[in-house]
Amino acid sequence: MQIRTRVAFVSAVSLAALAACAARTQTPSDATPPAVAIGGTEPGVVGARQLTFSDRFIKAGEAYFSPDAKRIVFQAIEVPDSDESPADFYAMFVCDVVRDSGGSITGVDNIRRVSPKGSANTCGWFHPTDSNRLLFASTVGAPTAENTPGYQRGTSRYRWAFPPETRIVEVDLRTADGTASSLKTLEGDGKAYVAEGSWSPDGRHLLFCSLESGDGDLYVHDFKTGKRTAIVTAPGYDGGPFFSPDAKRICYRSDRNRDNLLQVFVADLVYGPDGAITGIKNETQLTSNEHVNWCPFFRPDGKTLVYATSEIGHRNYEIFEIVLPAPTSTEAGATPVRRRVTESEGADVLPVFSPDGAWLLWTGQRNEGKSSQLYVGRYRDQDTNK
Repeated sequence: MQIRTRVAFVSAVSLAALAACAARTQTPSDATPPAVAIGGTEPGVVGARQLTFSDRFIKAGEAYFSPDAKRIVFQAIEVPDSDESPADFYAMFVCDVVRDSGGSITGVDNIRRVSPKGSANTCGWFHPTDSNRLLFASTVGAPTAENTPGYQRGTSRYRWAFPPETRIVEVDLRTADGTASSLKTLEGDGKAYVAEGSWSPDGRHLLFCSLESGDGDLYVHDFKTGKRTAIVTAPGYDGGPFFSPDAKRICYRSDRNRDNLLQVFVADLVYGPDGAITGIKNETQLTSNEHVNWCPFFRPDGKTLVYATSEIGHRNYEIFEIVLPAPTSTEAGATPVRRRVTESEGADVLPVFSPDGAWLLWTGQRNEGKSSQLYVGRYRDQDTNK
């Protein structure tokens, strides 16, 4: 999952947000219902609204804004036509963000599938300067049977696996038609799972996770030089990485202790004289407890990051944030300031910010049927109580 934060071993992470399925394309006239306001003020978010619904999607999750905040990419299992069975894997979708005259997000519209039918897909991400360019992880075709991820029809449970066919692809939304021929491979050769990718803020580097060593390691691909560099190769599954807004750091989560309890990390990036990323330094573990802590994401001003945790309970994951220590902090070993963001029945996971930091978008199970769907709310800065 975030699954950039793939967590096969955590039962509570049976959320749609973590992997992949396929479905039909929605035409621009098929508008979704207006977002439903369901919440007041929570510790760090105000006026939570549901954006996707179970009449269209069995499950939907892991969503990200485009750099102009006019679009959202997400993965979902679509409700099939009456004479069809649900697709086996998650598909990748793109939609427009609908706002009212005051700029508040009120819904989504023009939902369309951009991944090939029958493929398994996850981890979408927009190019930082061109909202028409999109990357995501895809098997392109159907994954091998022994590596079947996603929603399991027979048990109605979620399982994450690591199909070796999974690679990172790019698509141009101006010409995307949901076919394999519309995709361009950026990383992966079909021999090992490669996913959880994101571009650097300047678009030069691709940050991603690969299982080619048999473990989850983090790499960067430099598009200027074509060089591929391993930057985090510690024992345990390191994944779900993102660049900080100033590109000086990365955040990620790790099963470093191999105890199935994920923890959140940050590290400073090391750059060469030509601007190429060569490694990391000052790796800092931000959480160290008996809980599952995952899907970290930087706030645009770089002051905090948000993440999901099982601290409240495995059936009620909640979003927390951590005040980040300065990169040059001399307070080594100091306990970071943590605070709760969401407070609601049902799991809240995979939080991300809008580019201006005003909105928080996440995957939640706050609806009556407890299906995983997309939610959005105004971010409440607890430093200023706004």
